[in-house]
Amino acid sequence: MNAAHAGRAFRAILWRELLRFVQQRERFFAALVRPLVWLLVFAAGFRATLGLSIIPPYETYITYDVYVVPGLIGLIQLFNGMQNSLSMVYDREMGSMRVLLSTPLPRGYLLVARMLSGTAVSIIQVYAFLAIAALCGTELPPSGLLPLLPVLVLTGLTLSALGMFLSSRIRQLENFAGVMNFLIFPMFFMSSALYPLWRVRESSLLLYELCRFNPFTYIVELVRSTLYLQFNATALAVVVGTLLVFGAAALIGYTPARGGPAAGRGGG
Repeated sequence: MNAAHAGRAFRAILWRELLRFVQQRERFFAALVRPLVWLLVFAAGFRATLGLSIIPPYETYITYDVYVVPGLIGLIQLFNGMQNSLSMVYDREMGSMRVLLSTPLPRGYLLVARMLSGTAVSIIQVYAFLAIAALCGTELPPSGLLPLLPVLVLTGLTLSALGMFLSSRIRQLENFAGVMNFLIFPMFFMSSALYPLWRVRESSLLLYELCRFNPFTYIVELVRSTLYLQFNATALAVVVGTLLVFGAAALIGYTPARGGPAAGRGGG
């Protein structure tokens, strides 16, 4: 594989995902409406209930509704990662996955290209959400928007790797839809997406420990710290480690010699 072949393959995979995203307008609409509803309704209710106006350690510029924004960014990428893996299951059932993985390019490269293309779609959704949130009156630190981009690539790849690993283990489209619902909401609610960890610890030690062992917590914390120009080494290390673990598991799952989907009936 030379650079020209690799670049051409990646452009084709990315273009296919972008076309699919543009043609599925309901997907883009739902991806924006869901976090906006949470921002406008839930954040206002939580702020009134908790009596919080300032959340440490971001005292300089953050109120509770802005605090929730990083959590909703994570939610967008989580849903997109699961949506991307759902399309993997669909492609496998339709046979297009078999065509992709039978090309004379390394299987690992093709899977990474697929994850990168899904991540690119999620980043478009994130910045569209941030623009609409700003128009709705949410104050965001402009200086954090550019440093946020590489972090969104990392977190998007991590969630795409998780979804790809699941898609390698689930054979039928109907089963995967149920797994998505079972996985997404526990990951989201048992994290620091809506509440700071110190507030969770005050209410329930059990929930606090669950949040600490939830990789999505560290995805949210990495987005949050980057958006407000702070460095969180722990969150970065956990996110990178999660990406490596699930990325390797997905690659193994899609290896026919190891019994992956491409080897079985209806595999790709």
